[in-house]
Amino acid sequence: QVQLVESGGGLVQAGGSLRLSCAASGRTFSGYLLGWFRQAPGKEREFVAGIRWNGEDILYADSVKGRFTISRDSGKNTVYLQMNSLLPEDTGVYYCAAEEDGTLTTAHLQYDYWGQGTQVTVSS
Repeated sequence: QVQLVESGGGLVQAGGSLRLSCAASGRTFSGYLLGWFRQAPGKEREFVAGIRWNGEDILYADSVKGRFTISRDSGKNTVYLQMNSLLPEDTGVYYCAAEEDGTLTTAHLQYDYWGQGTQVTVSS
């Protein structure tokens, strides 16, 4: 059974940084796409960044390009999201997700497995 466990969220001032981690277990993730999504209160879940497990393809939402970096450590079965220059509008619950086909997609409905989420709050 696939398990995705996020960690690293917290409260930070605008301009600060956080690093989120997603520990993946339950199967071999070769060929998968691992993604980060976020959801603010009253808003729809939105794509933040995605990476193929082999690291060859990476995708970012326009709103985070140049500020966030997604990476993975295949030896630790962990995906990271380094978030710099944080803005109040980055506030939300951040979710890790896995897509079995490896299709590079931003559509949350295409993802097969989800973590429980970690809260990120950026104060102004």
